[in-house]
Amino acid sequence: MTVQGDLTRENAIALLRWYADMGVDEAVSADPADFFTWKPAKSAAPGASFTGAQGASSQNASRSASGQQARRAQSYNAPPNAAAPTNNAAPKQGHTPADEAVMMARDLAAQCNSYEELTKAVAAFDACPLKAGARNTVFTDGALNGDLLVIGEAPGRDEDQIGKPFVGRAGQLLDKMLAAIGRSREKDTLISNVIFWRPPGNRTPTAIETAMCRPFVDRLIALTKPKAIMLAGGAPTQAMLGVSGIMRARGIWREITPQGGAPIPTLPVFHPAFLLRQPGQKRAAWHDLLALQAKLAETRAS
Repeated sequence: MTVQGDLTRENAIALLRWYADMGVDEAVSADPADFFTWKPAKSAAPGASFTGAQGASSQNASRSASGQQARRAQSYNAPPNAAAPTNNAAPKQGHTPADEAVMMARDLAAQCNSYEELTKAVAAFDACPLKAGARNTVFTDGALNGDLLVIGEAPGRDEDQIGKPFVGRAGQLLDKMLAAIGRSREKDTLISNVIFWRPPGNRTPTAIETAMCRPFVDRLIALTKPKAIMLAGGAPTQAMLGVSGIMRARGIWREITPQGGAPIPTLPVFHPAFLLRQPGQKRAAWHDLLALQAKLAETRAS
């Protein structure tokens, strides 16, 4: 995977960090190898290493392996007029390599000095492949000056159609949960997701897709400066905190520190869609909401 353009020290560190987050633990060649162009290794001369029966056996094994390789090469039928593979083949038109897309997102987000600029940058960002299959970009909804930021996973069908996060059945339950502690998206709560475009079939976003959107989420936090953050579900908890397993993570306060800002209390909770499927967990969710209400009251008093 190659990196085009100027690679600053900051971007290089960010790229290495991204590689580590993606699980890369081995360096390989940046260019693909064509198996069918490999030439079989020449057999060692008789008697060079072994003699007698051992030497004949080694030669027969070498000829057998060479023959198998030749038969495999002959069985490969290249498309008519196919161009010979090259090591410098350009990526397909419209495709941005993942590492470049992440760095592009970081650069765009860093240039945004207001929520309006950030909204335009997200809408103009075309490097995430999910955007091609989505109807709308789903960024935020709610009160920009709210002291609570709710971060969910990704848009569903209703969100994709309307262009706002949490507007389906899960969104209706979220509104009821907020109302239970005297809050609403119209008054004091801003809502977003870690992914801004609907994944096909509502599948779980991949780590690469999340990494492409993460810089914009970080910038949203830095610009809006919430007093507390609620992470709705396992996907945003993993994306924002690096903590897996929402059953164990929920209800435990952690912190997110935006660039140049103070740490923000962050509470993972069950996603409303999970509560719709598992209503028996609403008792635990209510406990988490009360903890959130108390934390917000504490930050207002301080």
